[in-house]
Amino acid sequence: MSINTDIDARLRSQTLSRLKSEYFDLLVIGAGITGCGIARDAAMRGLSVALVDAGDMGSATSSRSSKLIHGGSRYLAQGQISVVREAATERRIIRRLAPHLSLTNPMVVTAQTKMSLVALRMGLWVYEKLGKVDKNEHHTIWNVQQCRSNEPAMQTNDLVGAAVYPEYLTEDSRLTLANARSAASYGAVVATYTAVEEILQKNGKIVGALLRTKLAGENEQFSLKARALVNAAGPWVDAVRKMEDKAVEEKLQLTKGIHLIFSRDRLPINRTICWTASDKRGLFAVPRDRFVYVGTTDTFYPNPSYWPKITGEDVRYLLESANCAFAVEPLKETDILGMWAGIRPLLAEKDKNPSEISRRHELLVGTSGMITVAGGKLTSYRSMAVRVVDECEKILGRKPSGSKTDTEPLPGGDFTESFEQLKKNVASLGISDEEAHRAARLYGSEAMKLFARETGPAVEAEFAVKTEGALTLEDYWVRRSARSNFDYQGGMEALPKAADVMANLLNWSKQQRDKQVEICQQRRKTEMSILKSADSL
Repeated sequence: MSINTDIDARLRSQTLSRLKSEYFDLLVIGAGITGCGIARDAAMRGLSVALVDAGDMGSATSSRSSKLIHGGSRYLAQGQISVVREAATERRIIRRLAPHLSLTNPMVVTAQTKMSLVALRMGLWVYEKLGKVDKNEHHTIWNVQQCRSNEPAMQTNDLVGAAVYPEYLTEDSRLTLANARSAASYGAVVATYTAVEEILQKNGKIVGALLRTKLAGENEQFSLKARALVNAAGPWVDAVRKMEDKAVEEKLQLTKGIHLIFSRDRLPINRTICWTASDKRGLFAVPRDRFVYVGTTDTFYPNPSYWPKITGEDVRYLLESANCAFAVEPLKETDILGMWAGIRPLLAEKDKNPSEISRRHELLVGTSGMITVAGGKLTSYRSMAVRVVDECEKILGRKPSGSKTDTEPLPGGDFTESFEQLKKNVASLGISDEEAHRAARLYGSEAMKLFARETGPAVEAEFAVKTEGALTLEDYWVRRSARSNFDYQGGMEALPKAADVMANLLNWSKQQRDKQVEICQQRRKTEMSILKSADSL
């Protein structure tokens, strides 16, 4: 008997009613990867859980990462041994839970001197020992001729060789969603577009929160009763902490990273290529289906934002550096098919530049008992959640029960065949090989049922509403289907078809339906507007 993991957006009124009427063990604030992982862990241990977010699931940092699940080998140079060990272990667990969301992604790390190549080899050897990496995933070394033969697009004039080792590629927003759906299957109540406006306290203890609905056309305020609170609000962590205690000292330092998307025909690489920019930052180009994305910048950013601003300086930095790394006709702004920017909520470290700031995380317990998780990285979300829920059980006076999140597959991850075989199975439904690959990597085993009769935006949008909690067209376009980044013209052609289906399911008027399309079109236009040529649109 299969477990029902549906988050049905059509049942929003019932969801909000439950938030108003039930008394929860735990309220989790923030439905990014950390919050969704915490909700899953807590619900699997038998706690009654409410998970809320002012936006969509994964609508901030957790849909705007570099989409790499990596063991953190680069943190060895910074002496962050515990970060490396944990990330390497968690990487294996994510592969077990969601193999379609952790596809092997060979990384080629170039070296310009013999000493740097030796250092790479030593660092990777230590990393493989620390992380207990399987022998079949150990690194290899390429000489210059192998670099030219295996990756002809690489600029090799100043190289002595490269180290090659496997990391994993994910779809961060769908990994976040999968955790939320799993949490819901264990009874968690998941409510998006529902913001926390006030932390409610009595006699110095947490008793709940004051919430307000944020979906277009809504503006209802109500209280939620909870015995414990977890602040997993990502870039907004400090803002939520100040709801509990206005005098609290800020802990976060926000940095921004941007990525540029190109056609793979324009930058024909077969593996992820990593190089060192002129300012010593590590950059990379990642192949994904028909596309390649290049990233990432690392600059301080003043305030939290769902859509951090991309500047012409950001774009020029990546273009100039990529043109030094690849032996192709120089990439220009007119080659850019799309871009995205995200905010990293890092723990502040005085006098360090953005790239030097640790990706470690920290648990904080506030004056009235609210638990805050600050910092951290995508790869280690599950182990972070374990520690948070362990702390919750102490606050709730429960006997320690232990986490159960390391074995049960996430939705779509319950296939036993190889990913290549899953793709073939999906293609046997009458879908092109290209579409079968996309379907398998986004939906895993669920692709077999989802696309049994037809494929395309209409089918995906229906699934997004009925099963994946999508309440707006943007939810589908950006975070369920990945079409905003990995579809030509930014998925503009998919919008009307998806909007028609969602309008019918969510009872939108024609005016509301058209407004939803307009919002997405304007978002695409705004994000691409910094480019000099309209040809890129």
